[in-house]
Amino acid sequence: MDNTSYIALSRQITLQRELDISANNLANMNTTGYKFEELLINAEPGAPAYNTPIRTPANFAFDNGVGRNFTQGTMNQTGAPLDVALTSEGTFFVVTTPSGTAYTRDGSFTLSGDGTLMTQQGYVVQGDGGAIVLDPKKGEPTISADGIISQMSQGQTERVGRLNVVRIANMSDLSKNGDSTFSLTSNAAALPATNASVRQGFLEASNVNAMSEVTNLVRINRAYASVASVIEQNSQLNRTAVERLGRVA
Repeated sequence: MDNTSYIALSRQITLQRELDISANNLANMNTTGYKFEELLINAEPGAPAYNTPIRTPANFAFDNGVGRNFTQGTMNQTGAPLDVALTSEGTFFVVTTPSGTAYTRDGSFTLSGDGTLMTQQGYVVQGDGGAIVLDPKKGEPTISADGIISQMSQGQTERVGRLNVVRIANMSDLSKNGDSTFSLTSNAAALPATNASVRQGFLEASNVNAMSEVTNLVRINRAYASVASVIEQNSQLNRTAVERLGRVA
């Protein structure tokens, strides 16, 4: 293959990756707290397929990783007492997974058999003193704007615990785990979000714009077809050149 084909192929590879990411965004447009993603592409100088007659490096399309947009999603009222939404960007609930501590914006919580507050995936939601355990016999809990969870006991309001909400200063320190959770990839620490506000009975919707993603899918498919056409035309030129050289010989 020559330089043109190598460069075009590098672009096709990134377009395939873009297609996967955009399709995943659409698939998660109804996932609570999901943040849409996009591929970061750079030009990567590299050695050409041959040095003559091209003496300058060839610029290939380079997959520079996935970027995530952590802007706030809209608030959807559910009325469910264990549904909680964070109203400030950069803040996360703390959960414990089999792999360790993780962070999530998905506040669609539930209770285990013993009353432990958990995510829908079965991860324990952390409070200021560890796991939060509710007593089903005491009725529905109330959750204040600062994350304090209370239940009624003999006519008195009893504090059960407080949701552990933290702030991540640099979003690039987060690595996606799946199940709407993230983990820290560096030595950076999550800081207590003392001024964070939560809303009981609400869930944060995905921030995916469906129309933009559909438009993006069309753009990617057209670009892929265009690059494929360039490869085919270049291949045809090479075949024609070889045939003509063969006749001259």
